[in-house]
Amino acid sequence: MQLLDDPSDEVYMHVSKNLLKQGEVIIPELEKVWEKSLNAILQERIENLIQEIQYSSTQDQLKEWKETGAVDVLKAAYIVAKYQYPDLKYTTIQESFAQLKQDAWLEINTNLTALEKTRILNHIIFQVHEFSGNSSNFFAPQNSYINHVFETKKGNPITLGIIYIALAQELGIPIYGVSMPRNFILAYVDEQSIHDPYEKDILFYINPYNNGKVLGEREIEYFLKQQKIESKKSYFSPCSNVEIIKKLILNLIYSYEKLGYPDKVSDMKNLFNIIN
Repeated sequence: MQLLDDPSDEVYMHVSKNLLKQGEVIIPELEKVWEKSLNAILQERIENLIQEIQYSSTQDQLKEWKETGAVDVLKAAYIVAKYQYPDLKYTTIQESFAQLKQDAWLEINTNLTALEKTRILNHIIFQVHEFSGNSSNFFAPQNSYINHVFETKKGNPITLGIIYIALAQELGIPIYGVSMPRNFILAYVDEQSIHDPYEKDILFYINPYNNGKVLGEREIEYFLKQQKIESKKSYFSPCSNVEIIKKLILNLIYSYEKLGYPDKVSDMKNLFNIIN
């Protein structure tokens, strides 16, 4: 670290390469050096190094999530959020989620019908905890960062859907994401049909962006017709957690393209390629 302000580019490249290998554990030491230094060049180099270490860590965590089964969709949404909020701790997300889970758990029981369970989830998420769609600023990137959604109670169809799916599955309710063009909805699958959740019969659909409104196939067909989109089986079928996170990242790419942030667009495309 003493060599970070060396005027030789060759020395700096060698030093930074070795520091990058240390990963996030080296960040507190770099921050101490930054605080004690009055050298503007050294401070800038440290800032760039910290940013690169944090981004590299986000990439590694997302890759590990996919390679270990892509089970927890909420965890993946947190990893994506760490790109913009590198100091974010998963415990912060877990604490917010635990309040939702506790409230829903007290109301849910196995004797309820699928519709009754859905009504309870809707009541807890959209009335008790007051989550809603951010219609006034729909394309803002913050709508795609799960920590911001927990803080403001405003999100887009995907982040609201992720919270809904995570809550349902924690309570043993078979609700999965459905990736559609220009939309994202949920499917309540029939627990009595075949074992594979992605091939089961669908009891009904749920729109997380419209306070959990229950939909049938006819409404989805009408939406596709309105949008002039050719109907496909995949638009009616549950998708994997990987597909959900891909859609979340694509949303961020689109948001940053609209805002004119090419560096962030490039970073998001790298994250997309990791799990694609």
